[in-house]
Amino acid sequence: MISTVVNRLEEGIIALLLAAMTSLTFVNVVMRYVFNSGLTWALEITEFLFAWLILFGMSYGVKVGSHIGVDALVRLFPNSVQRVIGLIVVAAGILYSSWLIIGGWELVSFNHMLEMEAEDSPVMLWFVYLIMPVGAALLAFRLAQVGWRIITGKQVGFNLADEAREAIDQLGASIADDDKSATASTPKS
Repeated sequence: MISTVVNRLEEGIIALLLAAMTSLTFVNVVMRYVFNSGLTWALEITEFLFAWLILFGMSYGVKVGSHIGVDALVRLFPNSVQRVIGLIVVAAGILYSSWLIIGGWELVSFNHMLEMEAEDSPVMLWFVYLIMPVGAALLAFRLAQVGWRIITGKQVGFNLADEAREAIDQLGASIADDDKSATASTPKS
């Protein structure tokens, strides 16, 4: 239940942030080159949106296994050792997330106390920096899920994107499709 809500919320926010960045940049470019004017605050807001997108994307990348890593050495070990290494990686990630949560919260509190606004836009900086503890908490949540899957045996290690394997699989599928096309177009005698 909680995982489903977090999944939908995460995906929705990422899509919204990406759409807002794209729309704002498009409008600003049109205004600048067509109307010889522009939004002075557009670049700053786009940078804030991009930071939010990155920090939401960290946890989403853990969820879908799209982070890139080098695990060639780890895959040489038996599954039990891979599980231990995976748990060490998860623990290190949760420690990193904890530091981001604490440091981010201190940054948010400090800027809230000062009541500072952004340089070009009327946005409070504490609100902009709020993504640090929120994004880090989401990352810790996703890492805890990975740790639980490793502990319960549903996963061997930390899932990473395997671009080489995906390229080989795509090449194999492409060759198989070409073979099918060649066989289908050959006339029977």
